[in-house]
Amino acid sequence: MRRISIDRTMPLRAPALAMLCAMAAGGCVSTETHTKTLTELEAAKRTSAQLRQQLAGLQQNLDQEATQRKAAEQQAASLAQEREALAARSSDLQSRLDGLEKEKGQLSSELSNVRGQITDLEQKLASGSASAQEEIAKLQKQASELEANTARIAKEREQLRQEQSQLAATLEQERLAKEEEITRLTRTQEELSKSLQDEISKGNITIQQVRDRLTINMVDRVLFDSGQAQVKPAGVKVLKQVGDVLKTVTDKQIRIEGHTDNVPISSKLQDRFKTNWELSTARATTVVRYLIDQGGVDRQYLSAVGYADTHPIASNDSEEGRSSNRRIEIVLYPKDLKEIAGQVETSTAASK
Repeated sequence: MRRISIDRTMPLRAPALAMLCAMAAGGCVSTETHTKTLTELEAAKRTSAQLRQQLAGLQQNLDQEATQRKAAEQQAASLAQEREALAARSSDLQSRLDGLEKEKGQLSSELSNVRGQITDLEQKLASGSASAQEEIAKLQKQASELEANTARIAKEREQLRQEQSQLAATLEQERLAKEEEITRLTRTQEELSKSLQDEISKGNITIQQVRDRLTINMVDRVLFDSGQAQVKPAGVKVLKQVGDVLKTVTDKQIRIEGHTDNVPISSKLQDRFKTNWELSTARATTVVRYLIDQGGVDRQYLSAVGYADTHPIASNDSEEGRSSNRRIEIVLYPKDLKEIAGQVETSTAASK
């Protein structure tokens, strides 16, 4: 019976071994597929992160353009108000001139009448009228007063005409100054865009011009390591490119602004920066020091300010938004327009 049992079980071993080998082979294929899937998943994650970063950059640009468009509209409204005020002033001067002309005509008519009466009285005096002398003296006094008033009006009228002429000249000078200022600023933007093309293409820097104001926006990682206010080597290269352009700008004030997200300073950094105010201000000051000491920018045109998280350009609810809010902005804005107009007038006179 034992032999019979052995003979019956032996044929079953081959199929079992075949099944085991098939299962083993299937396990090998599954592992390889799994590894490939993980690799593809990691690549998809990286691509997704890059797309989110690009999307955040695009959103930041849209937000900046909306903000700058609003600022431009406000500025246009302000300029329109100024023009209306100047037009009203010019109209008032013209009304006063018209009034003086009318008053002068009335005085001339009265003066002519008085002189006619004097002539009549002189004729009566010559014929022997007793009261003619007193009447002549009275009329002569009236004529003198009328002549004095006529001279006063003529002088006042000339003064008003000169004031009106000066006002028109001032308006023209300011218009020319504004146009020249915007033209120079456009050239500055073109030079910066060319110099910083690599960083702009990466979405790390944006440059926006709204009429007479230019803003260079740099995310913090371009210049600083996380939680630091010391410019890193790659950031020095970027600041040098910026400084080479800014040192040629003499008709603008240049404000360096430090901005952060709303995440509090970590405990390990609080011995250096108590809050985001200190960090944002330190970073802005560091950039100013570099532009003065290494960039050759005239210190009289520079200022530094830290805003912490009070001027966000994106939502702090996402990492992309917080990354956009951690930034340095370099803002070029107009000096006193009267000063610029004076420079233009001097330059025009020198060229004649």
